[in-house]
Amino acid sequence: MSKNISELSGRKGLTNNLFDEIGKAAAATGTPSTKDLEKLAQEFLVGNAVTFGTASFYDFTKPENKGKKVYVCNGSACVCAGTQNKVNDTLLQHFSADEIGHMTCLGRCYENSAFHYNGKNYSGNDIQQIEQLTTLKTDLTNYQVKATQPFLTQPFDGFEHHYGLLKEALKKSPNDLLNEIKVAEIRGRGGAGFPMAIKWESCKNEQNDTKFIICNADEGDPGAYSDRYLLEQRPHSVLFGMMIAGYITGASWGVLYIRAEYPEAVEIVQRAINELKENHLLGKNINHSGFDFEFKIIKAQGAYICGEETALINSIEGQRPEVRTRPPFPTQQGLFNKPTIVNNVETLAAVYGILKHGGTAYAKLGTAKSKGTKLVCLDSFFNNPGIYEVEMGTPLSTIIYEMGGGFKTPVKAMQIGGPLGGIVPISKIEALTLDFESFAQNGFLLGHASVVCIPEKYPMMNYLEHLFDFASYESCGKCFPCRLGTKRGQEMTHKALNSNYKIDRKLFQDLLTTLQKGSLCAHGGGIPLPVQNALTYFDDELKPYFS
Repeated sequence: MSKNISELSGRKGLTNNLFDEIGKAAAATGTPSTKDLEKLAQEFLVGNAVTFGTASFYDFTKPENKGKKVYVCNGSACVCAGTQNKVNDTLLQHFSADEIGHMTCLGRCYENSAFHYNGKNYSGNDIQQIEQLTTLKTDLTNYQVKATQPFLTQPFDGFEHHYGLLKEALKKSPNDLLNEIKVAEIRGRGGAGFPMAIKWESCKNEQNDTKFIICNADEGDPGAYSDRYLLEQRPHSVLFGMMIAGYITGASWGVLYIRAEYPEAVEIVQRAINELKENHLLGKNINHSGFDFEFKIIKAQGAYICGEETALINSIEGQRPEVRTRPPFPTQQGLFNKPTIVNNVETLAAVYGILKHGGTAYAKLGTAKSKGTKLVCLDSFFNNPGIYEVEMGTPLSTIIYEMGGGFKTPVKAMQIGGPLGGIVPISKIEALTLDFESFAQNGFLLGHASVVCIPEKYPMMNYLEHLFDFASYESCGKCFPCRLGTKRGQEMTHKALNSNYKIDRKLFQDLLTTLQKGSLCAHGGGIPLPVQNALTYFDDELKPYFS
């Protein structure tokens, strides 16, 4: 990362944002023109290399995207369901091959056959009505939402009542509110499980007139669609959490970085922000409290690595989304080199319930080290696919067999927590409870708690090649172990699948160790976990491919 570029990008603040402008310049044709990129470089004083380098990274701004009209989902859930070849074949009847691109997970894992056309997402039986797409109204909530402990999924209280709680909170001191978060002991729901109160207090203690709250809504894990649910169905819970974070830490800007694959979410959240403005709850001196706050939506442009907080910050600044070394941490030096909080959607959405019911009530839910509730996404292999809010510590068997209703067809494993999450064999379901500690102690990762089923008929080696291919394609490229190692893994698995080549087991283990220990962030460092799980639990199936 370049501190100088961060400063130059921040000269105009968030109202005129470099990354936003690059995205707008790409909208018409799929990639910005050379003239547009040169003009933006001059306007922001960053040099042509910055704007050209940035535009060439993202799926929806890179030159390869030019002329694309429709995109097929290639997320793990759709791949395992086996629906996407038919989707692609059907689209080929209406578009040329070079007009068809790909998107990684459209959040339609509950029914698959997902694709994106003309700014909207489609799935399920929509592909059978492609002739009527211009008039077809898609159902954004074609999945069930149930809860054993309705906290995040509780019904919306209505605007007046909902923000009545904000008005009451603004009468209290930031320290009192922060203490409520501390008492709740909530940990981040984005995967790492870092205590939210520690992050907020760190930012609060930084002396700076400018601070930022970023909502990481770049939910790129295939199988996960809980953030999409919250953004589309509970946007005011997310906005409320960001405003409380701003009040506690002294930040006056909230940035929602929403993935391009969720276009409907962008529209819905913007309407919610407009509602706040219409009710005079944004801007200067909100409700005569002395608190100033504004929101800005940044539409992401297709890069899984932006789920990593420092890559996301670089992205907002208009730089290539490469991971930053730490320290300094974002709470010390984040967006435009200013103190910054980055929390994911589900973490921020929980703040409303914590303040409404009290931190003590929240802390009573869950286990000793994993407090509160968690949203779990079940894919289309379940008899009851959908989103389930459960108390942390709930037996995984309860979620799979009672709530999810078991599997429609035979399944041999589940990848839980996204592409970097563990591959959990069916035999381990009874041993796990849904919390950070249980998964870690058994050699897995809870992460986002998304569940992608791997059916018995799907070869495990094919799935490993899929994971390596995904990791290689989505690597930011900053560190050698990840940039080269993920590609070597893909090449080895591909060659073993398509020739007489046998993978040297020791060489393969060395590759995984190098990825795990040498990668700069959890992208390269995390991909060995599911691979090792597969080698442990499916060795008999994988043996023919190894020497």
